[in-house]
Amino acid sequence: MNYSQLSTLIQEYCESTEQSFVANIPTFVQVAEERIYNSVQIPAIRKNVTGTTTINFQYLALPSDWLSTFSLAVIDPTTGDYEYLLNKDVNYIRQAYPPPNSTGKPAYYAIWDDTTMILGPTPDNTYSMELHYYYYPVSIVNYGTSWIGDNFESVLLYGSLREAYTYLKGEADLMQNYEAKYQEALALLKRLGDGLDRQDAYRSGQVRVPVT
Repeated sequence: MNYSQLSTLIQEYCESTEQSFVANIPTFVQVAEERIYNSVQIPAIRKNVTGTTTINFQYLALPSDWLSTFSLAVIDPTTGDYEYLLNKDVNYIRQAYPPPNSTGKPAYYAIWDDTTMILGPTPDNTYSMELHYYYYPVSIVNYGTSWIGDNFESVLLYGSLREAYTYLKGEADLMQNYEAKYQEALALLKRLGDGLDRQDAYRSGQVRVPVT
């Protein structure tokens, strides 16, 4: 389902083509997308980048579209082996490696702020790093299509209808119906994103739901 089809369905379900309602459909859809992306950790909202550390510099810049970290690995410059860093609090790294000149191959990381990570110990070499992280994909409103629209159109449709009918201040029973349909579709998506896609995951600590 592309954005044009979604917009048409929203108008048909809500039985409204009023100008201000139609003008707000992009907002309904984008709010629904944000809600979905914050409810299920699907691979479609994850990507990776590589970068390098600076010798004797404790910090590593985050991508501009970073939301949260999935994993961070340091690549050994000699063997090429990947070693995954453990996530800690800033205060742990500050206490474990109090002087910035406590150098070595990074083993831990913490989120310093919304643009920077802090590493512990401080890199003693120029290491290649690989970051897997979550981000907001381009909206179906802007791009015309999306992974959700192509693969799980029901959750996007009912999520958008939930927002649209709230805007219309619609009847409570129909609102409950849309909410129930949305939760049903979301549960199926969670079975995929937090269930089936997690069954062979190596790293512990991930959101994971049992699959039967």
